[in-house]
Amino acid sequence: MPRISAKQTRTRLKIAAQAPDSEASGEAAPADCPLCGRPLIPGPSVDEHHLVPKSRRGRDKFLVHRVCHTKIHATLSEKELADHYNTWEALRAQPEITVFIDWVRKKPPEFMARNVKTKAMRR
Repeated sequence: MPRISAKQTRTRLKIAAQAPDSEASGEAAPADCPLCGRPLIPGPSVDEHHLVPKSRRGRDKFLVHRVCHTKIHATLSEKELADHYNTWEALRAQPEITVFIDWVRKKPPEFMARNVKTKAMRR
């Protein structure tokens, strides 16, 4: 498992602190993953994703489950992400991602697994 840098930790804590309050007691409501819809639990199972990759001048980043993030990048190239799959609706409509979402929705929010690149991505 890769180590998390101090900068990544600060970013995750900062984003978690910006989550809207669920109650007057000050507890932050867990946001939902924009890809699979499961709750995001702050910690190692959460990653940041740029809908348009940074290498293609993307700026907006979103919190997603690490397993969802790795599936996106194991399935699609940065060019495909920038050109065709730069919205959550387009990503969810991609056939391989759709099958993945149906499978991962049954898993707990902290679930983490390895995603293997597709044959097309390995070439």
